[in-house]
Amino acid sequence: MTSFFVGDVALDEYYTADRWPGRADKGMVKELPAEAGGSIANAAVVHAGLGGETQFISLLNDSPLSQRLIADLKDNGVGVDHMLIDPAIPESRNFIFLVDGEHVVLTVEMGEQPMWLGAAALDALRQPGFLYTTLYRARRLHARTDQGVVKQADLLADLRQHGRRVIFDLDVGGCTPQDMPYLTGATVIIFNQVGFRAAFGHDEITMISDWMQAHDIDWVVRTLAADGAEARNGDTILRVPGLPVDVVDVTGAGDTFGGTLTWCLSQGQTIEEALDFSVAAASRSVTIHGPRAGKAGPDDIRRWRDDERRPRAR
Repeated sequence: MTSFFVGDVALDEYYTADRWPGRADKGMVKELPAEAGGSIANAAVVHAGLGGETQFISLLNDSPLSQRLIADLKDNGVGVDHMLIDPAIPESRNFIFLVDGEHVVLTVEMGEQPMWLGAAALDALRQPGFLYTTLYRARRLHARTDQGVVKQADLLADLRQHGRRVIFDLDVGGCTPQDMPYLTGATVIIFNQVGFRAAFGHDEITMISDWMQAHDIDWVVRTLAADGAEARNGDTILRVPGLPVDVVDVTGAGDTFGGTLTWCLSQGQTIEEALDFSVAAASRSVTIHGPRAGKAGPDDIRRWRDDERRPRAR
């Protein structure tokens, strides 16, 4: 069963700073080596590293940088059979500033061009499995079928009818009432703390049951940074604490969590098992520099998790 990841891939250009400057201010930064990244691509690499069958779709230009990014995905075991090319769009880059144990990410605007899926991509997506994506990308998806053009929320509904289970990574952006045609019927919606507050105006996962039921959403997951993660389905609320670690780089921690969660669910794990394992994978990732520091095999993560928990057990 192949999991599809539809989203961004980019060159992550890293800088460190002692502080983040204010408006009309100046500051000095130190340049670090640039690395292939992009939120959804990071999640795809993590998923493939765990042994999952993985396909990634994005829209890039035809520059040497784009070719480098695609080659890097292939080197990491991610399938790129259905990548889309538009020579007119900008280079895909992120500028990441590491300040006081946190990160500020500036992304080059790539535009709102439709992403036209080819016939082979549509056929593959109309198979059972998971689709991990964002609202930004879902709004751009188009496909031609025997019945005519199907796009955006209607295309997601078509894929769900064919057994494709959708996981949305909403990160810091949250969602609005206008987004609900896309989110309705989702298997999992992942927020971080900022995105959850942006969506609901509060921090209480206990208060969203009616919203989930009204939109036929199976699970809402909220990541809690160092405090782990929690998930809700109906009256069930699950919480997994974080693991205390020395933080090196938080870039990609949420992507590691999402890619790992998708792999766990594709392996038939319960949400309880998936949440625990994904928190461990994300906790491990922040101890290593780089957007894809979360890439590891299942046994590596289990050993690391067990080693980290052992002192607390004593």
